[in-house]
This record gives sequence, C-alpha cells and structure tokens, in this order.
Amino acid sequence: MKIFMVGTQRSGSNLLRLMLNQAPSLAAPHPPHVLERFAPLMSLYGDLQDDSAFEALVDDVARLVEANPVPWPVTLERADLRRRCRERSLVAVFGAVMDRMAEAAGKPDWVCKSLANVHFLPEIERYFGDDARYLYLYRDGRDVCLSFMKAVVGEKTAYHVARQWHAEQQLALACGRRVPYDRFLALSYESLTSAPEPALRRLCAWLGIEFHSSMLDYHGSEEADRTASSGRMWENVRKPVIAGNSRKWRTQMGEDEIIDFESVAGGSLAELGYELEFVGRSREARRYDEAALATLDAENRRRKAQARETLPPADAAARKPQEDLLAEIRRRAVTA
Repeated sequence: MKIFMVGTQRSGSNLLRLMLNQAPSLAAPHPPHVLERFAPLMSLYGDLQDDSAFEALVDDVARLVEANPVPWPVTLERADLRRRCRERSLVAVFGAVMDRMAEAAGKPDWVCKSLANVHFLPEIERYFGDDARYLYLYRDGRDVCLSFMKAVVGEKTAYHVARQWHAEQQLALACGRRVPYDRFLALSYESLTSAPEPALRRLCAWLGIEFHSSMLDYHGSEEADRTASSGRMWENVRKPVIAGNSRKWRTQMGEDEIIDFESVAGGSLAELGYELEFVGRSREARRYDEAALATLDAENRRRKAQARETLPPADAAARKPQEDLLAEIRRRAVTA
C-alpha cells in the first residue's frame, strides 16, 4: 500500500505523518520532495533509456534523500534502486527510494507526506495503480495563509497563497471524484486537532490497519525528535496536539488580507464547508487589473526575500546541501 498525502503545505501534514509513522505497518518519513524538485529538471537528463542518463538520475535522487534536512536512517545502494524500478522514469525512482526506506524500517507500507504530489497525480496513478491511496488533508485556507506568512517558505501575500491553495484544493477534490471511493479519504486539520483519536480511528479503518494509542504519543517518538532538531519550522512536533490551533486568521489577518483570500479562493472555502467572512456577504469579490497584480507580485517578492533573511543560520545550513545539489544539476546541464 502506497499512501500519498495531497493538498497544501501548512495544513498539519508533519503532525499527521508522525502519527501514522507510529503504526507498526507504516513508514512515514520526512519527505525530500523528490517529484516536486526533480520534475522541472527532467529535460536535463535526456533519454532515460540511455544507461548513463538513468544512472545519473538515480544517483541524484539518492543524493537528494541523503541530504534531507531530517535524516533518513537508511542506506541507498544505487544498483539496488535501479533494480527496483519497473521502468525508467522519475516516478519509478521515487517509488524505489520509498520502498527501500520502508524495507529498512521493517514496515510493509509507506506514506509520502509531500502534499505537492497533488500536481503529479496522473503519473502516480499510472505507475502505482490500485496500490495507491490518496489522503487529502485540508485546512481552512485562511489559517494556511497566516501560517505561510509567518513561515520561511512559501508565498507571502494573501493573494498569492490563495491562488496556490485554491488550485491545489481543486486538484485534490478532482482526484476524489476520479478514483474509487475506497482509495481516497478527505480529512480536515480541524477534525484531526479537535478530536484526534476519532479522526485517527476513522483513518485507520480506511487503511485497514489497527489503531494504536502510540499514534497520539507521536511527540515523544525518535522521529519527532529528529524532525524538531532539524529546523525551527518543525519545533512544534515535540508538543502534543494543539487543539485550539484554528481560526487564528480571524484575529491575526487584516480585513484586506481576508478579502483578498476570499476573492480568489472563496469557491474552494465554500466547497469544503468553511464560511466566508466578507466576500458574498458584505463585500463583492475583488478584481485585479494588471497594475494591481504587478504591485502584489512585487510585494510577494519583497516578503520572500525578507523571510529568507530571518532564516536562522542552523536552518540555512541544514537546507544548503539539497540546494547545492539542485544548483549543481542545473550547472551540469549548462556545461555539458
């Protein structure tokens, strides 16, 4: 069983994957985001039917995993990974890495918590077929927006976060309509944090595995400690579930920001059962002309640069090996 979380970051995926990692049959590592990071680079490798091209891809993917900020306790032998691939493709290499990780953990099944997998569903479905299950984790997009605004990663204006969040919710919801009902489950962050045991029991029933009380004690696990030690943005995983960590947007986002978000993503908010605060009630949805979009783009770039400047040196150092590897791959193509 291959379980893919889909949705948008800042929705509780680290919390949920640590809970699931406590199950005896599930391995749920911190993701190096293989598909998201390598998909834009695939044209640089040329024809993967060429042995040297495929070997280079396998080696680079393995190096990305080995440089993950949250270490994986696994050895990745390149020849072994190549043998595990049923075809020469990025999704096959990704699957081989995940299978090896689960094997090293002594578990038959794995969970990939890279929510950006929502952008690669056709390839995932083609390669994994009926073995793939999709766990759609969603959260009120305005709380997601607030979290991104505070984080060192991601978009930084309400408009830009809303655009991403809306698109990714629609991709996930379309997946739920397309695949058999027993291979797709939607779970809200709010239900997971307000009543974690019933939410986990429902999830375990869907997966066909037994619920274990240790899932609620994830914060004391070795994996939680390894994650929290790897960066400031993950430090909360050492804490129990924060039951009141919702609807903060009502007091911490400005009215203009809420209107921007609801103007762009109000349709997805409503479809997921979240009530709109302004748009459609006291305000009409905003329209953005070319000048307004240029101003928003400039502000988004400014805030992103500012966020990078506030990244603690230890966090920056932990991320640098992966960034250096991806830069090396790009340079390699230029000089080839």
